[in-house]
Amino acid sequence: MKKNQHVLPHPDGWAVKGEGNDKATSVHPTQSVAIAAATKIAVNQQSEVLIHGRNGQIRERNSHGNDPFPPKG
Repeated sequence: MKKNQHVLPHPDGWAVKGEGNDKATSVHPTQSVAIAAATKIAVNQQSEVLIHGRNGQIRERNSHGNDPFPPKG
């Protein structure tokens, strides 16, 4: 099942959390390490990584799925 991976602020650093999951998959000391972990999962699942800022808003998204090229629209 393809689940987008979210990189979110966490009291112990940065968390990687699968979309719809209650608990974090993993927690990392820095955002860059969390992004690397989320990217590895997303590549495996052919899903997206959604990177949130400290305020919780999505600031970036990276797709690792089956994107059409050229993009539609």
